[in-house]
Amino acid sequence: MLAIGLMSGTSLDGVDAALIETDGERSTRAVAFRGESYSDAARAQLAEATALALTFERPRANPEVMAAADLITRTHVLAVQKLLRDAGLRPHEIDVIGFHGQTVAHRPDRGWTWQIGNGQALADATGIATVSDLRSADVAAGGQGAPLLPVYHAALTADLPRPIAVLNLGGVANVTWIGSDGALVAFDTGPANGLIDSWVEGETGARFDAGGALAASGRVDEAVLCAMLDHPFFAQPAPKSLDRNDFTIQPARGLSAADGAATLTAFTAATIAEAFLLLPERPRRLLVAGGGRHNPTLLRMISEKVGLSPEPAEALGWNGDATEAEGFAYMAVRTLKGLPISFPGTTGVPASTTGGVLHQPQPRAAEA
Repeated sequence: MLAIGLMSGTSLDGVDAALIETDGERSTRAVAFRGESYSDAARAQLAEATALALTFERPRANPEVMAAADLITRTHVLAVQKLLRDAGLRPHEIDVIGFHGQTVAHRPDRGWTWQIGNGQALADATGIATVSDLRSADVAAGGQGAPLLPVYHAALTADLPRPIAVLNLGGVANVTWIGSDGALVAFDTGPANGLIDSWVEGETGARFDAGGALAASGRVDEAVLCAMLDHPFFAQPAPKSLDRNDFTIQPARGLSAADGAATLTAFTAATIAEAFLLLPERPRRLLVAGGGRHNPTLLRMISEKVGLSPEPAEALGWNGDATEAEGFAYMAVRTLKGLPISFPGTTGVPASTTGGVLHQPQPRAAEA
């Protein structure tokens, strides 16, 4: 099938749209990719909606959050239309869209996770069947609802020697371990770019630490680092997951801009090293996707802490910016075929679980 996957991460940098051809099992081929950046105004609106959503006991129809959901839907429709134009394809040639939406709060400990965006509206606007709400079924069944990409990582690495690990460095970091027998273990390891981006934006006005240059010029404050590592999350067994806002930059307050960036970057690396202690067996290779792979200071620190050289996804011919979006396209096909998308070893769900809500496009009033 030809499938489009859409991803808007907790870094709030924009929408990733990927087109792949896949059977939802072992076969997958990248076809096209497009990234759309959010405007500063859109980022601010989404950040405000996220901060508000985190104060709720349960998801509810709050006007500010619903306005942000409309923004997410419109932006994703535009991304689909541009991707189709780039690929020279028409909507009827696409089998399905996997629409992740925007996570505004992730609270599996309370039995819910909240991704905003209207799947039916996206299906109607694009004319393509759309699978949305990919995490809720897992959480309702007792899982963490994250990470969901491991089944796609397994397909991508099917022909590589195992055990192997795939590390995704987005706003939050997560690792997938694939054993020699195909066993999957996956979990969130801690913050990845989220804290670093927040620190750099607050201190310098830049959106991120380009090339890890600011961190490279600073010195790690070991006392602050040790204090940040003394968090109950790291003592929890896997599988486990995080909300981007479960950690803050507050412990680094008072440090210089460079020292704060260095310390927060070292924190990400140290949490990944902690996570490796939870893996069943040391992986032969560590493949890295997500925006953090562009940060050589972070990759160097990970290498020093883990003792394994991180390999950017491009070393295998992948597009590391597209991996998450591709994964949601892959999972949408699995949903159409009734195949599971989450597993006991990846989210802690009691049994392999299907997920997602299918929306068929409705004919427009003029066509009805």
